[in-house]
Amino acid sequence: MTSKKQSLIEIHIAVFLFGVSGLFGKLLSFPSIVIVLGRVFFSSIFLLILLHFLKKDIKLREKKHYFYLAIMGIILAIHWTTFFQSIQVSTVAIGLITFSTFPVFVTFLEPYFFKERIKLSSILVAIVTFLGVVLVVPKFELGNNLTQGALWGILSGFTYAILSMLNRKYVKEYSSLVIAFYEQFIATIVLIPFLFLEKPVFQIREVFLLALLGVVFTGISHSLFINGLKNIKTQTAGIISSLEPVYGIILAAILLGEIPTIKEGLGGIIILSAVFYSTLKSK
Repeated sequence: MTSKKQSLIEIHIAVFLFGVSGLFGKLLSFPSIVIVLGRVFFSSIFLLILLHFLKKDIKLREKKHYFYLAIMGIILAIHWTTFFQSIQVSTVAIGLITFSTFPVFVTFLEPYFFKERIKLSSILVAIVTFLGVVLVVPKFELGNNLTQGALWGILSGFTYAILSMLNRKYVKEYSSLVIAFYEQFIATIVLIPFLFLEKPVFQIREVFLLALLGVVFTGISHSLFINGLKNIKTQTAGIISSLEPVYGIILAAILLGEIPTIKEGLGGIIILSAVFYSTLKSK
């Protein structure tokens, strides 16, 4: 097997695992913030062991970098909490589809972060994406659980877009695994107080699912994705990543019986098509 083919397989497996992770919002009865705490706790332990095994230095070069990575960890905690909140109050399909709007936010944030000019095509993509969201949400009423889910999902996409911009800035200086470890470790520290506020009762099944989510569907999936980028273009990886909501929606339909409506399906196709075009155009 060629190194390029192996990397493609790694990217596909990683994206599949990313898609499955959304189902844990339904499989676990805890509040979203507790699910995220469990996720980052187990994932940061796994990443620390992996970094030690790979003999990578986790010490940062400048003191100010600790501050910026701490901010990124807080944003990650917000991103994953809003993502699972979206799924819990609505459906896996709505959570994944509305989160998929993040590349559109990236096209508007990149000019601000990297002093680049915004293009007319980016504005048109944003309008098309908005039309897709309109189809996904049946009623724009804050009391409607599907509307709430869509809003949480869009907020999740927005925070992930900010995180992507910051990651792009620091990935040139540090290993992606080192950045991932710091982000998830900080997220763990930030979320620990909520453990005492929520006071969840953990059963063996819940601990196992949280460990599975943290190690396999977060730590291993991110490691595979990062490793796959060695021989695969970022553009190709971005296109493959568009399959994440597809995997999640199909599995939610099979395992949870959540069948998307025709409008949700059409809205999802429009959003994913806009994201697909945006990914190609940006490269």
